[in-house]
Amino acid sequence: MFWRIYKRLLWASRGRLALAIVAVASGATVCAALVNLELDSSDKLTREFRTLGANVIVAPATMAGESATMEQRVIDQIGDPIGDGIGSIGTPEAAEIVAASPYLYLAAQAGEPTHAVPVIVAGAWLDQVARMNSWWQVQGQRVTERDDPARCMAGRAAASSLHLAPGDRVKLRHDGRELSCAVAGVVIAGGSEDSQIFVSLAAAQYLSGREGRISLVQMSVRGDAPEIDGVVQRLAGALPGLEVRPVRQLAAAEGRLLERIRGLLVATVLLILVLSALGVLAAMAGLALERRSDVGLMKALGGSVRSIMRLFLAEAATVGVLGGIIGSGAGLLVAQWIGRSVFSAAVTPRLVVAPVTVAVMVMVALAGALPLRLLGRVRPAEILRNE
Repeated sequence: MFWRIYKRLLWASRGRLALAIVAVASGATVCAALVNLELDSSDKLTREFRTLGANVIVAPATMAGESATMEQRVIDQIGDPIGDGIGSIGTPEAAEIVAASPYLYLAAQAGEPTHAVPVIVAGAWLDQVARMNSWWQVQGQRVTERDDPARCMAGRAAASSLHLAPGDRVKLRHDGRELSCAVAGVVIAGGSEDSQIFVSLAAAQYLSGREGRISLVQMSVRGDAPEIDGVVQRLAGALPGLEVRPVRQLAAAEGRLLERIRGLLVATVLLILVLSALGVLAAMAGLALERRSDVGLMKALGGSVRSIMRLFLAEAATVGVLGGIIGSGAGLLVAQWIGRSVFSAAVTPRLVVAPVTVAVMVMVALAGALPLRLLGRVRPAEILRNE
């Protein structure tokens, strides 16, 4: 009998229930999309931040004389990012290292001896430099081979002072040593890199006469500020005598942005849940007015208030389940669309989102069904007298 009455109630009120399901499904769509984005945004954003350059630096503890450099084998203790770019530092968090490159800086003379111009030469693993600084604008070609002594890149300011363009050759001199390379591209970074000439690490070591020595190591580490600090602490313990420090501007900016986005998403989800509950509330209030006579008749026939309320709560739960299921699927599609539009990458589906969304929507629908409690106060005698 319960299920027969339940089916008839659903069919008789299909119009209003359809509106309630649309309200719940709309809210569930937005909530599921935002929750999927929130769970995936941290990884996506840290990936985007990792294209802005190094955020961890390993350098000598003092910057004077020969001690301004350190042995190149330090990079072996940190890890050599190869293949997919993920290195190893002997810890479970090794996958957080996206790229790492040793650097050797020296002041050299560029151009012909009669018109030599002082310039800063930066020797590095150019494949890792390209990975860490993919946001650089390069006129010409970007050097992506690690050891390519025949090609180099010039910063915009250095290229302007030396009148260099992609394809030109430049001669570099330092302490009686000379190196010639072809300028593959001109780098526009907007910082100190614009005044440097980038060559392979081996070429810079030859030019400076410091084989096996480097000035520092720059690393791009994926993660929020606490995770980056954890990597810094582990590296500091593994590399005694060296200074390991994060680039605070990048780490702090990343942390602030993640916190703000997370707060915005949470506030939006709460607002959508409230609006969905109000939509169900409006639909159920109309149903309560329509069903006064039905409730009065059921009471006159001996139906208890508990059994009557159980019918209407089952109806509200059905609205929540159907709306939650529809909204979960639609929310995943919306999240995928937003992910491709904002991050140019698909959002990774989280299986936990669907059941959680359905459960939350059922609670929202039951909360919106509060007007049905008024039906318990209906008096059969008044209904039978058409009052």
